[in-house]
Amino acid sequence: MTTAAIIVAAGRGQRAGGGVPKQWRALGGQRVADWTIDRFKGLVDHIVLVLAEDDTSAWEEFSATDLILAPGGSDRAGSVHSGLQALEAHSVEKVLIHDVARPCVSARVIRDVLAALDAHPAAAPGLAVTDALWTADGSVVTGTQDRSALYAAQTPQGFHYGAITAAHAYHPGGAADDVEVARAAGIDVTIIPGDADNLKITRPEDFERAERIMGMNMDVRLGNGYDVHRFGGGDHVILCGVKVPHTRGLQGHSDADVGMHAVTDAIYGALAKGDIGQHFPPSDPQWKGAASEIFLRHAVELAGQMGYAISNVDCTLVCEYPKIGPHADAMRAEMAQIMGLRTDQVSIKATTSERLGFTGRSEGIASLATACLVKS
Repeated sequence: MTTAAIIVAAGRGQRAGGGVPKQWRALGGQRVADWTIDRFKGLVDHIVLVLAEDDTSAWEEFSATDLILAPGGSDRAGSVHSGLQALEAHSVEKVLIHDVARPCVSARVIRDVLAALDAHPAAAPGLAVTDALWTADGSVVTGTQDRSALYAAQTPQGFHYGAITAAHAYHPGGAADDVEVARAAGIDVTIIPGDADNLKITRPEDFERAERIMGMNMDVRLGNGYDVHRFGGGDHVILCGVKVPHTRGLQGHSDADVGMHAVTDAIYGALAKGDIGQHFPPSDPQWKGAASEIFLRHAVELAGQMGYAISNVDCTLVCEYPKIGPHADAMRAEMAQIMGLRTDQVSIKATTSERLGFTGRSEGIASLATACLVKS
C-alpha cells in the first residue's frame, strides 16, 4: 500500500521571532523544516513539501532532492489541496498531512496513524485535555468549561487519499485543520493517542522546549577519581563508609577511606572544581582524622548548587586483602544514603592486581571511580 506525507511549509508567520518564517529558523544545527522532513523519511513512500510560491531559495534547494514540491495556497486548506494534487500520479492510498512546525513528532505517532487507517477512514493524534479550562473577560475568570470530551489536536492527520482529496475539492476553505475538512465531508475521524512532546512551534520559547525534547541542551558530565592509601597499624579499614575488619589499617590525614575519596574526586572532576585537597587541605589540622563523608557530602551539595544531579557512580577498589565482596552491598547502601541516591545508582566492586605492584604486595589499596552528572 503506497503511502505519502504532505508537509505544509508555505506559512509566512513570524510570531516565533527570528526575522524569518519559523520553518527556516535553526534548531540544534538544522532548520525546523529539515528536522520535520527527516522524521518521515523511511516511514512513507513519498514526501510532498508545500512551499510558498515566492520562496525562491527553498524551491531551488529542494528541487535537487527526491521530495515532491507543491506551491502553497492562499490559506492552509489551499496549501494542503495543492499537496494532494501533486500526488495524483503516484497511486497513493494513505496520506498523512503534517505541520512543518512540529519537528518533534515521533516515529511511534507516525506509524500509529498509518496503522489506524487500516481499520478507519481517517485518524489523527490527540491529547485529552487534563487542565481546568476557564472562560474569561480580558484577564478576569468568568467561568469554567467542561473538559471531559475535549482533546488537543495534533498532526500528522491521516486519511485515505481519494476521500480527503474529494473533501478538499468541495470545501470552501478556512478550515483550522484537515480533520475539520474531513468531518464537513462526512468522514469519521478516529482519535489515536498523541504525544505531549509533539509540540507545534509557535512562540519564541517553543524553540527552547523543542531543543530540550530533542536532548540538544542536555548537559551530561563525567568525572573520574583516583586515590591511594598505604597500610599501617590497625585492626580495620574504612572503605566506602563501612568498617571492614583487617590485620592492618590505612594511613591518611583523614580516615583514609580510599573509595569515598575517589568518588568525591570524581564528582569534583565532573564539576571542574578541583579535588579534595583543594577544598580540604591536608595542611589544615581541622581535617585530621575527619570522616570522609564530610568531603563526599560537600561534593554532592556543590553539584546541587551548580544545578547538577548525580546520575550514577561506579567505584573499583584494587587490593589483595581485605576481601570486598562480603561488604559490597553495605558499602553501596552507605554511599547511596550519603549521596541521596538509590542503591542501583551506586556500583562498588573490587579487583586485584594479580600480585603486581604495591597493591599486589599488599602495601596499600587503590581506588578508581567515575561519576555521571546531569544538568537538572
